[in-house]
Amino acid sequence: MTELWLVRHGQTDWNLNGIYQGQQDVPLNETGVAQARTLAEHLRGTPFSTIYSSDLLRAHQTALLLAEVLQVPVRTDPRLREIKQGVWEGKTIDYVRETYHPDFSPNPKYLTTPRAEGAESLADVIRRMIDAANEYFARHNGERILLSTHGLSAAVLYCAAQGIPLVEAGHHIPENARPLIINLKAPMPLPDFLLPNT
Repeated sequence: MTELWLVRHGQTDWNLNGIYQGQQDVPLNETGVAQARTLAEHLRGTPFSTIYSSDLLRAHQTALLLAEVLQVPVRTDPRLREIKQGVWEGKTIDYVRETYHPDFSPNPKYLTTPRAEGAESLADVIRRMIDAANEYFARHNGERILLSTHGLSAAVLYCAAQGIPLVEAGHHIPENARPLIINLKAPMPLPDFLLPNT
């Protein structure tokens, strides 16, 4: 078994102001730094083998703050990035609602169809997150590792591991610097809707 702790990065000013970050490189704000340090102290004494981090600044900063206390190496992996939001990135939620009129309800259409021009779909995100998780399972079987990642990326992996419908992933986005824990006993299969001939 491999124990995966999925940690959403600490708060950023864009989180605070309701701005879509996607894959924009936004740093932690003072609150985000404090959140990461608080989590690190909470985890002090819990053994981890390593930390894998998204290469985006906010997640990498979070990982480095955790690593100072946990005394483990940090390895970056772009597969752990947040969903790419295309033309919505840098725009407020209110602007997106007024301009693009998106359907934010849990909708199977958006499993494979990006919501914004130039964006990823949930299918794109879950493919790369499962690929990363299965690689870590093979490399760290019997160990506990931490993934410093992003809200929706953590949520889709958690839902896939727990058998929760991926259309509900938006309801499982963790708060900043709050972990979700997955116990992998075997490599994760792709969800049925991503398999050929289904």
